[in-house]
Amino acid sequence: MKKAGLVLTSLLLVVGLVTGCGSTPPAATPNAATDMSTDVKAIKDRGVLKVGVKVDVPNFGYKDPKTGKIEGFEIDLANVISKKIIGTEKIEAQAVTAKTRGPLLDSGDVDLVIATFTVTEERKKSYNFSDAYFVDGVRLMVKKDAGIASLKDLDGKKIGVAQSATSKKAIQEQADKVGAKISFLEYATYPEIKTALVSGRVDCFSVDGSILSGYLDDSTVILADSFSPQDYGVASKKGNDGLAKLVNTTIADLKTSGELDKMIEKWGLK
Repeated sequence: MKKAGLVLTSLLLVVGLVTGCGSTPPAATPNAATDMSTDVKAIKDRGVLKVGVKVDVPNFGYKDPKTGKIEGFEIDLANVISKKIIGTEKIEAQAVTAKTRGPLLDSGDVDLVIATFTVTEERKKSYNFSDAYFVDGVRLMVKKDAGIASLKDLDGKKIGVAQSATSKKAIQEQADKVGAKISFLEYATYPEIKTALVSGRVDCFSVDGSILSGYLDDSTVILADSFSPQDYGVASKKGNDGLAKLVNTTIADLKTSGELDKMIEKWGLK
């Protein structure tokens, strides 16, 4: 009986040990550092968010020639994202064009591109894109004295567009619909297109309306025609999914709180 009692006692001890080892531990306190994705943590550890921005688009991203400072709606957005990751507004802004912004993401020279980058199905195959933070449309700027009132009046004319921009395709599709035969000249920067318009090398400067508004003066006019809605999204490299998720959550929060609308209003965007 004593032996049986000893065996039973041993079994109970073993069961108790197994049960103890398999019991659910107390819930761990969330830790921002451990919960952070690898790609986001790398930026936090570096202490600066590298962002590709425009420097020739007034109100979005524009480098003041007097101060050398880059300012605009998209710069403010970059700072909000930086604060979310690092805890402070610390960005390293690199100038990009429509042609260079993709390659700079591919090479890892920038973490994000926030540069009037229109989201398309084709581009989504190459990059992560956030939900739209601004929606615009392709518009046309001409000289006031050119006698041009619509796209149809540009039949036989030259249109200046940015290299690798979506404007060319949007205008061509609409021109085909109205029977206007047009040709294009592509330029690296927006100031170059505006100069080409002023000098007469092109008859029209075309890009998204909010960008054109920054180049409007007393001698030019933006036509009422508007084509192909353009959704601007924040782009990140494929594989940096933690960063993409954080960016999208940040934009969603800005929309919900109304802060995004305030930022848009601050820079006079329409």
